Amino acid sequence: MVAHVLRLRLDLLVGALRADRRQIVRTLVGVAVVALVVGAVCVAAWRLRSSSEDAAFAVTMVAASALTLGFFVTALVGGVDDQLDPRRFSVVGASPRATAGATLLASMISVPALALIVVAVALSALWADRGAAAWVCIVSAVLGVLTCLLLAKIGLALASMVRDHRSRELTGVFLIALIVVVVPVVVFLASLQWTDGVPSALVAAVDLLALTPLGAAWALPERALSGGAAAPAVIAVLSVAVLAALWFWLVDRLMTTTERPGAARQRRGLGWFDLTGGTAAGGIAARSIIYWFRDPRYLVNMIIVPIAAALTIVPLLLVGVPSEFVVLLPAPLIALFLGWLPHNDLAYDSTALWMHIAGAVRGAADRAGRLVPITVVGAVLLAVAVPVTISLHGRWAMLPAMAGVCASLFLAGLGLSSLTSVIAPYAVSRPGDSPFQQPQRTGGGLSQAVVMFGAVLLSVPALWWAWLALSVDESWAWTALWGGAGIGAVALLIGIFAGGAVFDRTGERLMEFAEST
Repeated sequence: MVAHVLRLRLDLLVGALRADRRQIVRTLVGVAVVALVVGAVCVAAWRLRSSSEDAAFAVTMVAASALTLGFFVTALVGGVDDQLDPRRFSVVGASPRATAGATLLASMISVPALALIVVAVALSALWADRGAAAWVCIVSAVLGVLTCLLLAKIGLALASMVRDHRSRELTGVFLIALIVVVVPVVVFLASLQWTDGVPSALVAAVDLLALTPLGAAWALPERALSGGAAAPAVIAVLSVAVLAALWFWLVDRLMTTTERPGAARQRRGLGWFDLTGGTAAGGIAARSIIYWFRDPRYLVNMIIVPIAAALTIVPLLLVGVPSEFVVLLPAPLIALFLGWLPHNDLAYDSTALWMHIAGAVRGAADRAGRLVPITVVGAVLLAVAVPVTISLHGRWAMLPAMAGVCASLFLAGLGLSSLTSVIAPYAVSRPGDSPFQQPQRTGGGLSQAVVMFGAVLLSVPALWWAWLALSVDESWAWTALWGGAGIGAVALLIGIFAGGAVFDRTGERLMEFAEST
């Protein structure tokens, strides 16, 4: 079968030159562009031979990691059809395992794959010229190429699974993911100072990239020269193994799973409900997303949060607090306010709450579904606020600590909000009313205070570790990251399930509240 698939791949590659004139021109232009890019990369690699080892490692790691990520992103969102889609082989009785192996091997016979191999050879030659062992450079190139090809095949498989359901909502999700990834990188690179050689922040960043699946394979030659190749080697091999297992599983699923006739047609046009799935939590998440981005009561809250957080630094600057400390406040305050926002989310439903109660929706599904929109908003805002805050502060070593503190405040706030919104809801403006028109009420202050101060109290360990990183030893920043994220995750899970239990037991009281406000 492998030989047959390889011949088929060669026929498809040659057949691209037998199409109509316009298609041939587009193909040749694309090949020329790829050739120019590969040539530029090879020239850049040759010029790096005269640079310092730190500079060469930083440039190659950033470029190679971006290339690896680009293979996956392009395959996932590029709208390209896989000519060797595994589902096309199911009609000839081919086994999923044989199909997965043959199509992966055949994918190396393509213009992008050949260009990738040339780039890998150029990078290997660069480090071989600097003294790295030839076999290490070869292993690095092989692992790097396999990682890119597996990511591309997985991206194409995932894209084929959702192609029938693509919509502007799915495009919005991809844009959000792009913002979350690209903005921190752009802010980081823009803040670097290159006057004294390779910035220490960039050195720390590429050291971290060398321990990720994106860069581990490409870091092997340089790490072999410095005597620290064990960790990148293990990560690179494990990454290839995990990606290969995922690819074989996806092929098996594509070839053995058949969608019900008419199911795709039934789901089209449902917008967010199509994207979030048919579960109870997914349906509630879709409805909550629609509310959050259309109801002015939610929109006003989202606009006010970053403005209020930014304004807090003004009085501190006026009283003489050092600016390098003041600029660290907005991001944690944004995280705290975002976690606090849904503390009364159930009250905004008004009488629409009856759908959840009458449908016997489990409380945990209600709690989790309602947190989806604020989680998306929070991820985007914090992805911008955290790197901007650190760039203004000037010490990128504090990035893990800032991320840990923000994660703790945000997730702990969401967990407490999931609990207080069912225990002590209070009246808010009704749907259609002005968001600045608030009804008279006698309660509400308690739940607001519990969420606000409770999130801060739960985040005290993360805040303390961040302070140690700021004033004593920067190594505490990683403790703040993992500790803060862990504390926030535990608080979130407890809040969802505890709030869900209260929702299940007090449905009548909640419905009475919705009818009376």
